[in-house]
Amino acid sequence: MVLKNKNVLIFGLGILGGGLANVEFFIKNKSKIRITDLKKIDELKNQIKIINRLKEKYKYPHKIKYTLGSHNYEDFDWAEIIVVNPAISYKNNFIKCAKKKNKIIINDCYLFFKLVNTDIIAITGTRGKTTTSFLTYQLFKKFFDKNIVLGGNQPTRGLLKLIDEPSNLFVLEISSFQLEFYKKKLKAPKISIITNLYEDHLDRYATMEEYASIKAKIFLNQTKKDFLILNYDNDWTKFFLKFKPQSQTFYVSQKIIGNNLNGIFYQKDKIIIKHKSQLIKLTPNKKLKYLGVHNLYNLLNSILALYLYSYEKNIKINWSLLEKYLNKLNLPEFRQQIIYQGNNLSIINDSASTTPQATIEAIKRFHQANHNLILIVGGKDKNLNFQELAKSIKQKVEPQNLIILSGTASQKIIKELNKINYNLDKYNIFDDLRDCLNKALELTKENKKHNIILFSPAGSSFEKFKNEFDRGKKFNLLVKRLIKNEKNTNRN
Repeated sequence: MVLKNKNVLIFGLGILGGGLANVEFFIKNKSKIRITDLKKIDELKNQIKIINRLKEKYKYPHKIKYTLGSHNYEDFDWAEIIVVNPAISYKNNFIKCAKKKNKIIINDCYLFFKLVNTDIIAITGTRGKTTTSFLTYQLFKKFFDKNIVLGGNQPTRGLLKLIDEPSNLFVLEISSFQLEFYKKKLKAPKISIITNLYEDHLDRYATMEEYASIKAKIFLNQTKKDFLILNYDNDWTKFFLKFKPQSQTFYVSQKIIGNNLNGIFYQKDKIIIKHKSQLIKLTPNKKLKYLGVHNLYNLLNSILALYLYSYEKNIKINWSLLEKYLNKLNLPEFRQQIIYQGNNLSIINDSASTTPQATIEAIKRFHQANHNLILIVGGKDKNLNFQELAKSIKQKVEPQNLIILSGTASQKIIKELNKINYNLDKYNIFDDLRDCLNKALELTKENKKHNIILFSPAGSSFEKFKNEFDRGKKFNLLVKRLIKNEKNTNRN
């Protein structure tokens, strides 16, 4: 793909890093660049400073033109290639017009799968894709003597940052936004994983079927030489099978899978890999089940990917060693992460919970009869349904222990709780995360049980934070400061 001196329009610079990664890639390739964004110059001045430094670093020979605060059709007419920021939908009107004029419209995912020849394990799904990617990477690093690279839909490890890294295998988290521009004839992943599908991003997709169809693109170009892993227990798996995948299909489940199916399942504290007439039985430490049901699925996906890759490459795995190693695996940040553990207090940062289903799973994991569960919830709505979350809150969280961070999702949660007669006279709502945490800590002093403060928003972060990672970091910092202040107060 020749990029030098091509007219390239960066459609959406943004402030989260994706647009900058696009700009850097095309600066390195000496393309002629224009940048357009609805944000004004004052909002993007830091990004422009970084771009100027990149121009110097790579000795970029061209002038970059900016159209900020609005978009101009003249820029789209000028462009030969339009590079789309993840925040911009494939249904955008400027995109539709550009398609009619036969412009090349791409994103980071398109470029990566166009330009990279190395084997790829690509992981998508509503929940668990980051954790599955992280666990898969750790297993492959342990059991294969290869240069393995982890990244994808991650703030500091975006696809275009990885594209030039020397690698024998990429383990990639891929979002639905990235898959919108994945097309036929691009490279196929050697192993594709769809962890599950639940309601999400319905502020971007008109229906769940549209959302699922975008996810299905991950196996669009796979052949019989490739592998697809699906969740046997998820209702949307039947929908994916309607696309008639050409790849060899395997399943993960927490129950026995059918005789004619291949995959991995969990039964009576054993992990069993089933492939044709072969059974591999693993007996990991029983502590694994305390990671929660969702993380057990993530782990099964990762172990199955390890098995399939070793099968394909004819590499022997020491399964006894794997049993012992499973207890040493780390989980990524902000996903039911225990960030503080004291004598009568645990604090959980689940900032990556951006859907009601994610928070339901967190409540299930941390609700225990002999503990006092305090829930901090609330964020931006993505046109999702909060009915089941309201039921879970009513069953497992005392009204005085419900703390709500204001936001559009928060209003929907309150509405659903009202419908089921939850005692909202006692709940607490705040505009600031610090106030939420202060109130939660105050509640721990009133209860002699072991207290668990669970921060699991059930909504996205964009009304108050840059993204869920920014939200998670700020929560961690608040915990560190407030716990330190409380200890100092107690000493005095």
